[in-house]
Amino acid sequence: MRHFVVLLLLMGVGGVGAAQSGANWSYEGRTGPLVWGRLDRAYEACAKGHEQSPLDMRNAHLDKSLLPLEFHYVAGPMTLENTGHGIVAHVDPGSFMVADGLHRYNLVELDFHHPSEHTVRGKLADMEVDLVHRSDEGKMAIVAVRMTEDRGSPNALLATLWAHLPMRPGTTAKVTDLVSAGGLLPGDRGYWTYVGSELTPPCSEDVRWFVFQEDLSVSREQLRLFAGLYKMNTRPPQDAHGRKIEANE
Repeated sequence: MRHFVVLLLLMGVGGVGAAQSGANWSYEGRTGPLVWGRLDRAYEACAKGHEQSPLDMRNAHLDKSLLPLEFHYVAGPMTLENTGHGIVAHVDPGSFMVADGLHRYNLVELDFHHPSEHTVRGKLADMEVDLVHRSDEGKMAIVAVRMTEDRGSPNALLATLWAHLPMRPGTTAKVTDLVSAGGLLPGDRGYWTYVGSELTPPCSEDVRWFVFQEDLSVSREQLRLFAGLYKMNTRPPQDAHGRKIEANE
């Protein structure tokens, strides 16, 4: 009987492991971005895809027919999650954006990265927040906002969110204040756009990216707080494979 119980326990542990989705990955070392595509067959696009993100914003083609992005964000509570790879702010339903004057994408979450994912002519910003949207048909559109340290200019929305930062991986914190993701949009809405991918495994492609040309400021203290949790959680720029980057202005 004793051996039977031990066998059941081992089977139970094996069952939990089998239920996990995808291989473990990280931002450095043996499970870092350079080997993501070899960690799991589900991650093959990370290595073999030709529409991977992020990209370096340079040599953009001006297309004056591109319409401004429309943002319809409502204030509400958010839930911060420390995923072990970064900080994600999950938003309640109701906020959305419109691209091309007719395509609606619902705001799902805010992903924070240090330093920035996207470079501009080879230069990194101090942080990046990616506003992740998804249409009712399952299509993804992500708006990237680069943030640059300005010692005396804290971002008001970050000041509210950072007061509730979950410090340990796997934990969450509820932000009950009514906050709007609009606090992370620059005044100048000029953008670069291209077709890319998700930034983390499985690196799924066919994602519409909009990278704002104007940076927002983040204070030194706000930057220090995030870097204390995640010193580096970005993927290196990827090969464009002939893709065009377009600019609306």
